[in-house]
Parts: sequence; C-alpha cells; structure tokens
Amino acid sequence: MKKNNVKIGLIALIVVILFGIFGISQYNGLAKKEQSVESQWSQVENVMQRRADLVPNLVNSVKGSMQQEQKVFGDIAKAREAYGSANKDSDKIKASQELDQSVGTLINVINENYPELKSNNNVQTLMTQLEGTENRISVERKRYNDVVKEYNEQVVSFPKNIFANMMGLGKKEYFKAEPTASSVPSVNFDNSTSSSSGK
Repeated sequence: MKKNNVKIGLIALIVVILFGIFGISQYNGLAKKEQSVESQWSQVENVMQRRADLVPNLVNSVKGSMQQEQKVFGDIAKAREAYGSANKDSDKIKASQELDQSVGTLINVINENYPELKSNNNVQTLMTQLEGTENRISVERKRYNDVVKEYNEQVVSFPKNIFANMMGLGKKEYFKAEPTASSVPSVNFDNSTSSSSGK
C-alpha cells in the first residue's frame, strides 16, 4: 500500500514538474514575442519623432512667405503639441495622424501655390527629408503590424492562450489608419484666407 502511495506521489510530482517546465517555456515564448512588439513600437515612435522634429524646420522656412496660411500653421502646431504630450500609444497614433494630415496640407499648399518656395533649396531639402521620413513611418508601421500579428496568433492559440490569460497577456492593437485617412484634404483659398478639411 505504501509503495503504491509513493508511486502515485512520484507520478504526481513528475506531472507537476513537467507542467511547470511547460508553463515556463510558454511564458518565456510569449514574453519574447511581447518584447518584439514593444521593440517594434519604439521604432515606429522613433521615426514619428523624427518627423515631428523636422516639421518646425519646414514651417519656419516657409512661414514668412505664407502669411495667409495661419490656419495651416496653427493646425500643425496643435498636432505637434498633442504628439509631444501624448502618453498612451493610442494618443500618439491619433496625434501622429493629425500631424500627417496637417503636414500633407502644408506640402500641397506649397506645391500648388508657392512654386518659388518649392524651388528654394532649403525648403526642397526639408520636403525631401519629410517624404523619406513618411516612407520610413509607413515601413515601420507595417513591421509593427507584422509582429503584432505574430504575437496575437500566439496569444489566441491553444495551449498558449491558457497561459496568456493566466499571465494577463492580451491581444495587442494593430496600427490602423483613421477612417478619414483615405480622404484627400481639400485646400481652398478665398480672399487671402485658407481652410483645410478632410471630406
């Protein structure tokens, strides 16, 4: 009888140890995936910050020649301030999208109404740098969404989903464009005033 109890105890202990090893392995795998998501998000933030740093240089280069575009400059200033004060990732995404739209409007205004500014070497260099940065942001957003997809697949698949729930690891949000992002902002000039709105 004692031998049976000892065998059962040993089997139970082995099962617990194996379950513990399996659990640690699952936890480590999920933790690494989560770190990949966070690392990629920081790269997205890095290139969005580069864009936020370039914008004032472009604004200062063209502001003196574009006195009637105060609304465009005001929108850019508000968007930069919102980006700088954003603490949550979702707030940074929203502020970045507002900055995208404002800077896009400014570049459209320069291209359409200020050819002399567009041909200015300093302005052209800044616009080229901004365009390159926008491309980098696009690439980093895609990479971020790729690692989020990988992570989310792990979190929802069995048996990792059990451990993910036990550890409080939930699905991560994809970087999505706002519904208005597909609309081209319209820029109208009437009697030296400007207005910009997404339709």
